[in-house]
Amino acid sequence: MQVTRRRRRTGKASSRLLRNRSGRVRLATAGTTTLALVAAGSGVGVASTQQFGHEHVGQLTDKGQVVSSDQYIDPIGDRLVVNNGKIMASSVSPDGSHLAALTTDGGIALTIVDLKNWKVQQLVGNSATANLKISGNDVGQEGPTYSPDGKSLWLAQTDGYTRFTVNADGTVANPTSIKIPADGSKHALVAQALFSPDGSTVYSAVNGQNRVVAINAATGAIQQSWAVGNAPRDLARVGNKLYVSNEGGRPAGPGDSTLNSYGTQVPADPFTGATTTGTVSVIDLAHPASAPGSIDVGLHPTALYAKNGALFVANTNSNTVSVIDTGRDKVVQTIATQPWPEASVGYEPDGITLTDDGHLLVTLGRANAVAVYRYSRAQEPVGYVGLLPTDYFPTAITTVGKDVVVSNTRGIDALRPTTAAGHATHDTTSSVQRFRLPNDLAIRGYTAKVFQQNGWTPNSVQVAGGRGNQKPVPVPQKLGDPSTIKHVFLVVKENRTYDQLFGDDPRGNGDAALAQFGESVTPNQHALEQQFGLYDNTYDIGTNSAEGHNWLMQADDPEYTESSAGEYLRSYDTEDDALGHQSSGFLWTGAEAAGKTVRDFGEFQQFLTKPAAASWQNLYCDTKNMAATGQSTAYPLVSSSPIPSLNDVSVPGFPKFDTSVPDIYRTQIWKQDFEKNGPADLNMFWLSSDHTGGPANAAAQVADNDLALGQIVDTISHSQYWKDSAIFVVEDDSQAGLDHIDGHRAPVQIISPYAQHGVVDSRYYSQITMVRTIEQILGIKPMNQKDSAATPMSTAFTAKPDFTPYTAVPNRTSLTLGVSPQPSCGPDVVAPQDAAAQPSTAVPAGQQQVAAQWQTWQAQQRLTGPNAVADYANPAQMNHFTWYQTHGWTQPYPGEDRIYAPDQVPGAYLPSTDSDG
Repeated sequence: MQVTRRRRRTGKASSRLLRNRSGRVRLATAGTTTLALVAAGSGVGVASTQQFGHEHVGQLTDKGQVVSSDQYIDPIGDRLVVNNGKIMASSVSPDGSHLAALTTDGGIALTIVDLKNWKVQQLVGNSATANLKISGNDVGQEGPTYSPDGKSLWLAQTDGYTRFTVNADGTVANPTSIKIPADGSKHALVAQALFSPDGSTVYSAVNGQNRVVAINAATGAIQQSWAVGNAPRDLARVGNKLYVSNEGGRPAGPGDSTLNSYGTQVPADPFTGATTTGTVSVIDLAHPASAPGSIDVGLHPTALYAKNGALFVANTNSNTVSVIDTGRDKVVQTIATQPWPEASVGYEPDGITLTDDGHLLVTLGRANAVAVYRYSRAQEPVGYVGLLPTDYFPTAITTVGKDVVVSNTRGIDALRPTTAAGHATHDTTSSVQRFRLPNDLAIRGYTAKVFQQNGWTPNSVQVAGGRGNQKPVPVPQKLGDPSTIKHVFLVVKENRTYDQLFGDDPRGNGDAALAQFGESVTPNQHALEQQFGLYDNTYDIGTNSAEGHNWLMQADDPEYTESSAGEYLRSYDTEDDALGHQSSGFLWTGAEAAGKTVRDFGEFQQFLTKPAAASWQNLYCDTKNMAATGQSTAYPLVSSSPIPSLNDVSVPGFPKFDTSVPDIYRTQIWKQDFEKNGPADLNMFWLSSDHTGGPANAAAQVADNDLALGQIVDTISHSQYWKDSAIFVVEDDSQAGLDHIDGHRAPVQIISPYAQHGVVDSRYYSQITMVRTIEQILGIKPMNQKDSAATPMSTAFTAKPDFTPYTAVPNRTSLTLGVSPQPSCGPDVVAPQDAAAQPSTAVPAGQQQVAAQWQTWQAQQRLTGPNAVADYANPAQMNHFTWYQTHGWTQPYPGEDRIYAPDQVPGAYLPSTDSDG
């Protein structure tokens, strides 16, 4: 564990350094800079993501540190880096001496921070680094909660709470389980706990069961239960009234359009599938038998904060704060948390506090900022002051004396030191930040800094004026202007880093030692990057599939998914959860709104049905038959989505994620549809065999994925549609391996007659810039502030097309390696010159026992079949298993000195998607 104390640097020669009374350094920038920066620039993305140039993630610059979400971070005040994973939520002890944080993705469930000595004091979890061991690392979205006297602490977990005693030095001890029983299939999934003033009762938001319960703090017995709205999350008490934020809004009524959220049908938009209501329940503790009241607020109410007769509600998806007069239980003011005029959504307010001198502070998770307002009373409109910079994704804010303390979920991004061999997306960090609130003039100066760090420039989204005489270009400057590209193909693959695929290409910034699936396994992707360009500075943003597919389909990972990462049992990937959908829609709904056609081939699909006979072997043979005869599949599979608008544009016979389905089978299903119907304007694919873990050897599955991609490009480029097509190839995330630059660096390909052919492009790009490029080509309105701020990848295209088609090359790794029994149509035979280079599937005698343990482990993972779940397997274990298979059980994982059994893997304490992806 490494923690750092960081003093502020100037960042600009014109800045002034100020010291507060404690001696800590704070940065103040001249207030006039705000006007200059906010007003600067015109045109598309003048200073947005272009400002990164050739910088890479993790690099320190004069603007701050580059992170993978198209942002710089350079927070105000002191930073304490917490290297044991992401902070989901936090609270400060009653005496202000300690901060307790729910943490995940690092083997620790609870982190205790000594605020006076500014250090991590204790780690609680089930990993080797824990000072205090508990059985599970699963944590809820809110808490933990100190008793009023500070002598006990309650930790939210899947089936209730773990109660600790608090020692005099602030550490915790004596973990005791407080169980809340499941209601059928619905676990408790508790969120916030709140003590009564005398400490005798704990009120719990039972998120998974849509109720609030009163628990005897001494015995753990449930004394009372109230039905509230959907997905209750935070609690606040004012007198005898208990307020509850219901993230999923009110219960559904007759005639409501609904969508599922953890077994409950919640009111939802029939097109986007996003929730349409948000409420705060009011429980009268003086009359506990009375049914709770309800107050309508914005969408996805999360954080609550009560003070001086006012209740503040963070409406995370509406990007507002509701102010409720608690005397009348009425919303008397709605505060906009939309600082950039170019976009009204995507800032994700998620934490609130009020200072003694009348400043309302609201954390904006997706903006890496604290919004500051002048506040006097509930009915009087607030005055917006400005923004203060934080680390990556602030999630909680409070005051401790004169200090403001902020917990940042992702801290300094995935830079936790785990192995010298490279970085992985699960090397997650978090941070705690403290500062004294600057004066209003200084805050306005910091606002300019936040704008720059987010790339918020004027006129980032320009709409065509309708003159209709513009010359078509590949990527128009204005939405609605003509493009030379009419058909966009977005191919989403699974989980690989740049180094894993292209580390063996000496032209790019690669590490050959990490090239796990180099040219012998991925000959088509190597041929494609030779013909169409190599991009070696492009980043996925998410840690895993739950985040990655959302970044691609929504240009965001909504706060609900972000804050659920400690306990993914409620939902994973969020395709089948209305709470995971933003109100501004998806890429496909935006395309339809722009008058474009869409066809979906598996992407963002949730459900799959398949015949019992549809084994990998039979589908492999069926693929060969379809290719040779043109016949339809003998084993029809059906994918579907709970989102009505996605089902409407989907080809159901194209199967979603299931590693027992070859990707070349998927290609044949698509090809038959393509030859019959032609392409849509937007075509989306999920090719998932490179996830690995199925019946075939890992190298064989990646080779299958590579061949399928080659065949798709071959078919398109030899068709009449090639002249106006562009194919974007991207991983949903890059969590399944190491990269020597950053775990988020991923292989990306842009394939088109208008692509820059044969280049090595080291400009900073990301999934968001790719999404913005697709939007710009098709005239799709950006979905939120993230893609609004992104610069389209115009530099990856040329106005002078090269119509040379691509011809797929044969696979050089047998697709049937490791498959047992072999398919009835025979094994896949590669060319003689490649036969000698096949990865060995024979396990050396000295490793057979450990390989057998891995086979048992593999059988326990949900990697195949209709109920397959991407990333279900523990990521650290999955990566080791794939490495061992790829290297014939002869090479230890990079940075290690031996081959481990599953339960010996460093990092194997990371939970699976049952509780953490």
